[in-house]
Amino acid sequence: MRILVGISGGIAAYKAITLVRRLRDAGCEVQVVLTESAAQFVTPLSLQAVSGAPVRSSLFDAAAEAGMDHIALARWADQVIIAPASADVLARMANGMANDLLTTLVLATSAPVSVAPAMNRQMWAHPAVQVNIATLKARGVRVIGPASGAQACGELGAGRMEEPEAIASALLAPTSSVNWQGKRVVITAGGTREPIDPVRFIANRSSGKMGFALAASAQAAGAAVTLICGPNALPTPSGVTRIEVETALEMQAAVMGVAQMDVFIGAAAVADYRVAEPATHKIKKIIDADTLTLTLVKNPDIIRTVALRQPKPFVVGFAAETEQLNHYAHQKRVAKGMDMICANWVGDGLAFDQPDNALTVLWAGGEHRLMRAEKFTLAVQLVELINQVMKQS
Repeated sequence: MRILVGISGGIAAYKAITLVRRLRDAGCEVQVVLTESAAQFVTPLSLQAVSGAPVRSSLFDAAAEAGMDHIALARWADQVIIAPASADVLARMANGMANDLLTTLVLATSAPVSVAPAMNRQMWAHPAVQVNIATLKARGVRVIGPASGAQACGELGAGRMEEPEAIASALLAPTSSVNWQGKRVVITAGGTREPIDPVRFIANRSSGKMGFALAASAQAAGAAVTLICGPNALPTPSGVTRIEVETALEMQAAVMGVAQMDVFIGAAAVADYRVAEPATHKIKKIIDADTLTLTLVKNPDIIRTVALRQPKPFVVGFAAETEQLNHYAHQKRVAKGMDMICANWVGDGLAFDQPDNALTVLWAGGEHRLMRAEKFTLAVQLVELINQVMKQS
């Protein structure tokens, strides 16, 4: 994929270097265009080093424009992303201006255009900015973010540029043919941690990547998505509501706290057991004892609990197995009242903490194999399959 990265002026411009690297790591060809003010924050040399291509900043570059290079750039791109997109560049785009190379390219390209706004919280909330955003959305421009949090000015609120990893994920996620506008989707992701004492816990190898990819895919299909996840450092997919938990009990409470859901996807690797009574202080090593006994109690079955809700959502679960994949997955689906289960092999470098996976998807009277692919691609395919089976049920 060929992606044109436009960078406008603002302190968040430094994040564009990481964005370019993430896109290049994913195999994309990247070219960069800087506005005049962006060059005050990041240098063309730095961006040329990470992109592997010359950086353009002027519409009046005699050498380049002799061949109408701005038109060639506009035709070259499969996607255009402006990150950060300042209030100024958003206003100029909304009004169809072409007074520098970046805004000229936006008018000259037929490729999809995305923007990642970045500005002070008061600027973001200003009616003029919101009108410009609404205008751009109406024209088909995708708005990624902004995020909320601490800003360079010292204030807190909405206006932070989305993290580069989240922007890259949004750009690289395959498009979906599913229309889930109006649907409420709840997804669990990642592993849980069950405390042993204040410094130790029982955990598993789940990275949460599949659940996060599903959240991005469901959101791209138009759903209102709530992502309930165990501890991890993955960026929140744009437009997704994230709830962070640590233990299985906390995850159950968060899931049951969601008032309404049409689809529930339990992609989390929830611990089956927890320590009955975690120690209140760090457990010390006993010099003359070679073993330590922990009493474990069973955790609640979140998926089974959701399947008993009324009205019942369409319930999708996962089964990670090391043997008899279909047999155990079928038993699990029936026992827990799932509508669909996604089974995959684990161990020996498969599935857990890997960028790709393969799934055998089972439902009452049906089975479909999703061949090994990158998890964002799998997520789109799985959402499409869920949509088909829902229509048939």
